[in-house]
Amino acid sequence: MMRPAAQQYAVTRPLYSEDSFAEKHQKVYRHRKTMLDHIKQFFICDGKRAKNAALSLLPIIGWMKIYRLKEWLLSDIVSGVSTGLVAVLQGLAYCLLASLPPWYGLFSAFFPVIIYFFLGTSRHISVGPFPVLCLMIGSVVTRLVPDEGPPANITGFEGLTRDEQRVLVASSITFLTGVMQLAMGLLQVGFVVMYLSDTLVSGFTTAAAVHILVSQLKFVLGLQVPGISGPLSIIYTLEIIFNKITSANVCDVVISLVIMVVVFIVKEVNDIFKSKLPVPIPIEVIMTVIACGVSYAFDFKKKYGIDVVGLIPKGYEPPVAPDLQIIQDTTMDAFPMAIVGFAVAFSVAKVYSVKHDYTIDGNQELIAFGVSNIFGASFKSFAASTALSRTAVQESTGGKTQVAGLLSAVIVMIVTLAVGFLLEPLPKSVLGAVVIVNLKGMLLQFRDVPYLWRRDKPDCVVWIGTCAAAILLGLDLGLAAGLGVELLSVVLRVQFPRCSVLANIKATDIYRDRKDYIDIFEPDGVKIFRIPSPIFFANIEFFRSKLVEAVGFNPLRVLRKRNKAVRRIRTLLKRGDLRWTKEGFLSTSCGPIKDCEDQSNVEELDLPTDFKDLPARINWNAELPANILVPRVEIHSLILDFSAVSFLDISALKGLKTALKEMIRVDVEVYIVACDPDILEKLHQCCFFDDEVQPSMFFLTLHDAMLHILHKHPDCTENRPHYGKIQTTVTVHHPGGSVRSRDKNLSEPETRF
Repeated sequence: MMRPAAQQYAVTRPLYSEDSFAEKHQKVYRHRKTMLDHIKQFFICDGKRAKNAALSLLPIIGWMKIYRLKEWLLSDIVSGVSTGLVAVLQGLAYCLLASLPPWYGLFSAFFPVIIYFFLGTSRHISVGPFPVLCLMIGSVVTRLVPDEGPPANITGFEGLTRDEQRVLVASSITFLTGVMQLAMGLLQVGFVVMYLSDTLVSGFTTAAAVHILVSQLKFVLGLQVPGISGPLSIIYTLEIIFNKITSANVCDVVISLVIMVVVFIVKEVNDIFKSKLPVPIPIEVIMTVIACGVSYAFDFKKKYGIDVVGLIPKGYEPPVAPDLQIIQDTTMDAFPMAIVGFAVAFSVAKVYSVKHDYTIDGNQELIAFGVSNIFGASFKSFAASTALSRTAVQESTGGKTQVAGLLSAVIVMIVTLAVGFLLEPLPKSVLGAVVIVNLKGMLLQFRDVPYLWRRDKPDCVVWIGTCAAAILLGLDLGLAAGLGVELLSVVLRVQFPRCSVLANIKATDIYRDRKDYIDIFEPDGVKIFRIPSPIFFANIEFFRSKLVEAVGFNPLRVLRKRNKAVRRIRTLLKRGDLRWTKEGFLSTSCGPIKDCEDQSNVEELDLPTDFKDLPARINWNAELPANILVPRVEIHSLILDFSAVSFLDISALKGLKTALKEMIRVDVEVYIVACDPDILEKLHQCCFFDDEVQPSMFFLTLHDAMLHILHKHPDCTENRPHYGKIQTTVTVHHPGGSVRSRDKNLSEPETRF
């Protein structure tokens, strides 16, 4: 709580324009590096830099040095075993989304984890299959190798079965995805993920959850539904499912419902009692083991015709090279996979790094996932990222480092090499049910829509647009459409900002929107205009139109009217129809004065008003002779608040200079306040100033400009009883405090600015 004496302050200092401030206060010279300096520094290598490079490329060196063997090892072992069991189940289940034989999911839960253990910077994420990526891979797989009809005309497909063709497609696109991620990491472009806002990712993952839900219905219902890809594929899939709904396998439906209900209830119990349970109940694993045993005991495959996992070969297959023809055909599909896989993994890693107080490197994460996918693709695994539920298990069971991830890979390896045959009678409907239950978190994101609509409607439009586009057009085109909507919303918000006219809050040096406050003061003839955004080519015309709206007149139209009036007055003086007296212009014509034909062109009318050959300057706010009408200008000073303007481009400079000249030529003094020093420097570099637009119009603060105007035009407050309400002097006192200054000899208790 502030002390009563500290709730007020007063400052006494000179009134500053930018020029006067620069004259009185010398700036510190700072050497700015050129592009050549940056290039030289990039190629300089010494021992320290080599060491840092090695540590950044192999983060394992950093965290292994601080590994607490006695405190962390047991926690990592428990976490690794728990995560490994979940990884086995999710590997089999998510493989169905990729339209591949289930056991290939075990490869994706093993090979990428090994590489990430050495190259990854996150200590808590669980690397492996991610349902959204699996679905994106599945759409490419079914497009090139459809369930019905011949595969695409690719030379590498010759002599391969349909499953082998699909595995080749999945591994080839995974290899390409890894190459793209690795290239982005080496080029240090990890910042691209920043363009995927939380709103866009939420809408996209919700749409992906809808796709996943629909894709698993065929396993839950026991139906034979061909894989369909492309725009509106979800509509066509639902049409086929509803047409075949009467052929659903009752046994599959019952098994799925039981699994979903039990898993859902136990997961809710885990959430409610997570603070009391030492380890979350691995209900998916338990139900899978039970379902597998019951299916084997009662021979569900023969008695009820349900589809089971089937033969799981022991061991790993030899490495295979990617097919170049497939890579050429899937380039446009691989790029969104690379972005989505990295964006999701980085977002999850960032959450846990903040929670456990360590840093992660986005570019190194790209390198880690790139190498992981390249290595995994060589052994027929598909693209890896991280699954939210699996990462939550690894962290909540006490995992401290990627040692837990390595141990989870060991569990997957044991299943692959030794006990995989025990999962052969597992119904695929169980895997489908497990996948659907794990969609709860993503599907509940629909609840974000009302919240976003109340808080930020443009963000809500981005969410709805991304989600709708991804559902209807497919995940790849939907992501592109969502990114377009997001960028469009940003551009529109910058292109059409909320400009305002400011007024002084009485007895302060504070200025706020005149529409928002009652106790305000506005001197006669002064307008303060604020634009809260950068000014660039797309919004310079909007800025000028809003400025005209704020001042209440079009300066160019007024200027042309004045120039026409001057020409007409000069002509009438030459003809003798007007003469100058002490009282002003006097008409000497007995009858009405005929209009003079104006022979001037428009370009001449846009020039500054020329009063030569006239006996005196014309008072444009007084009554003009010969029934000449010129719009009156009610203001004499205009202040432009540039405190929120972060940059100006060349188009904006030209438009701004034109607008300033138009105002100056109709006798309106223009002042620009709180301008960023970099913008001011750019104005000097671009030869912005001339005889009309001068640096003296720039002031340090809005209040400085206002006090300058009140001093120059004292008549604008003569009829205002509130003139004394404007704060003109302020002095800050530090009772017993210290002053921080470059001048070490300054010791007065009063600070003067």
